[in-house]
Amino acid sequence: MTAHPISVVEVRSRSERDEFIKFPWRIYKNDRAWVPPLIIERRSFLDRNKHPFYQHGDAALFLAKRDDQIVGRIMASDDPNYNALHNSNVGCFGLFESIDDVDVARALFESAADWLRRRGRTEIMGPIDYSTNYVCGLLIDGFEYPPTLLTAHNPPYYARLIEACGFEKEKDWYAWWFVPTTPSLERLRPIAKARARKRLVKIRPIDLRHLTDDSRRLSAVFNEAWKNNWGFVPFTEAEAEHMAKEMRPVIDPRMTLIAEVDDAPVAFVICVPDINVALRHVNGRLTRFGLPIGLLQLLYRRSKIRTVRFVALGVVEKYRRAGIAEMLVLQVMEEGVRRGFSGELSMTLEDNLLMNRFIEGLGASKYKTYRIYRRPITL
Repeated sequence: MTAHPISVVEVRSRSERDEFIKFPWRIYKNDRAWVPPLIIERRSFLDRNKHPFYQHGDAALFLAKRDDQIVGRIMASDDPNYNALHNSNVGCFGLFESIDDVDVARALFESAADWLRRRGRTEIMGPIDYSTNYVCGLLIDGFEYPPTLLTAHNPPYYARLIEACGFEKEKDWYAWWFVPTTPSLERLRPIAKARARKRLVKIRPIDLRHLTDDSRRLSAVFNEAWKNNWGFVPFTEAEAEHMAKEMRPVIDPRMTLIAEVDDAPVAFVICVPDINVALRHVNGRLTRFGLPIGLLQLLYRRSKIRTVRFVALGVVEKYRRAGIAEMLVLQVMEEGVRRGFSGELSMTLEDNLLMNRFIEGLGASKYKTYRIYRRPITL
């Protein structure tokens, strides 16, 4: 039998954008681990007039159709900031979803590659939603576990589709599961004490009353501390403020901390409640039948959350042997033990051996792997 042809169209209208957003419900209808995103949040994320990525980059959305039925989607994005920093010529694909059909996947990747080719790019990598500062990576193991806040989830067959379209592994990231215990704290305390220098270090919670100012301090440390990491791209001031505003509802000041020396920020840790535990019960909507049913469910279930995501730890190079990282982690762990929390530490690069050994030494277990793929764009 002859397969019906596949057409790929670029998303232009609001209705097409909504079709793009809602397509994953078809892919994951039988996946008990999937957490439906909030539709209102996805609309904001893809709004060219609201998202600060579009102040310096560009992106396009594509839908694949067969017999007028949507069978896949993809985003292509181009970040000149990344290429200028890394002296590269690469674009990204992200938000990839497809039925289990290599022809559909190939049509989507060719459309994304063609969009990037017209902008002069010679390579494509992903999955990366805009940049590595947002959700990125293809899950390649740990499919049975639900995704935590701002992490990816996908069916196992996606790796097969992507590799069949000529992509090869570029880099892996790890996610770790950790249950803080008193013994793990006792192992960390002497390490922090032994490495701490006789220097006045102030560790304080993030100040939600002055979130814009503190987000700038955090991004300054991030941009300095992570500048040598694979895939790094600095947060612009607009992106830092936007991210802080988006994250504000889930920030717990007792677990998002800033370390300062002489009032200058030198390190930070971000650990937040895993709001996905609550989101999975509202099916993407805060209202039903004109009533805030989903919002009420979300607020109720949020109060019951006992899992967290340890999102990031950053220390400027000058202070990496001063015991500050250990003190930050220790304080977050003590809070976690006190409140009975467990959760995910993610994501760490596969070749960040020191960090991975440190996390293993705390008693965490690697339970997920995410992969970035790359391939040339043929001219």
